Amino acid sequence: MRIDLTDTTASKINKALVQGRRAIGTPAVGMVLTIVVVTDEENAYDATKAAEEASHEHPSRTLVVIKRHTRNPRERTKSHLDAEVRVGSEAGTGETVVLRMYGEVSEHADSVVLPLLLPDAPVVVWWPVDAPDNPAKDPLGALAQRRITDLYAVEDPLATLETRVRSYAPGDTDLAWTRLTPWRSMLAAALDQARMEVTSAAVEAEADNPAAELLARWLEARLGVAVDRVVTDGPVVTGVRLGTADGEIVIDRPEGPLATLTLPNQPPRTLALKVRSTAELIAEELRRLDADEMYAIALGAEGTKETPVHV
Repeated sequence: MRIDLTDTTASKINKALVQGRRAIGTPAVGMVLTIVVVTDEENAYDATKAAEEASHEHPSRTLVVIKRHTRNPRERTKSHLDAEVRVGSEAGTGETVVLRMYGEVSEHADSVVLPLLLPDAPVVVWWPVDAPDNPAKDPLGALAQRRITDLYAVEDPLATLETRVRSYAPGDTDLAWTRLTPWRSMLAAALDQARMEVTSAAVEAEADNPAAELLARWLEARLGVAVDRVVTDGPVVTGVRLGTADGEIVIDRPEGPLATLTLPNQPPRTLALKVRSTAELIAEELRRLDADEMYAIALGAEGTKETPVHV
């Protein structure tokens, strides 16, 4: 069910949500969190779809904030809010409200979003594009327990990564880091099997890949060795090599969804290592709402240094 509201208010949107739930026969609120998606019109469809797909695992209220800027100077000071309310099959397993903000109201999006948050439920804010330099100090980011950015969506990911280091606050995370979960799990399992001291390491990836840089920093922090960055044709991360006295531990994925794991004195084995969809990445991030300490360690953010240990 969809309800379109023109030149509306947060109070009218809340009433429309109640009306929609009653109309489809589910008056009770069964959502476990609120996810606020801050995006532009160009990326709104894909971001909303990803959030709604993630809601199948985490029933949630999705608030999509789209700030519309007019080129007409006379219109810039006029505050105007349009909303599209979706409930039932139109919104995954939760509720979706698409908020289009015009004029001055777009500069105070937090005042519109705040009354629409689920009471006593965690809040997650996700910027698919155009994330602020300091997510925790952004007015919308300040409402959230978790703040999700994406280094893949910026022009200069490595420069932006350094900005993330300086502005890091507990609760920050990035989808470039989330994309590494299968790699980190596979490396940890390999070292559990090999039980060898790592003396050197290398990460192979396309140039300026933010996930590869985070993986290299994580390995440096956890293993206490310098990690070489090796540029390949990609796509994304294509391999990791860990040197030991008995030979190399290698994960190689030049292309496709399969990787080859090689351990010293053992035959190679083939493992699944596909590139996951945005919806899968968001669903993973919603599984835990406490601070991601490993992300902080990978960033090398102040106060997160640790004694080197096995991965």
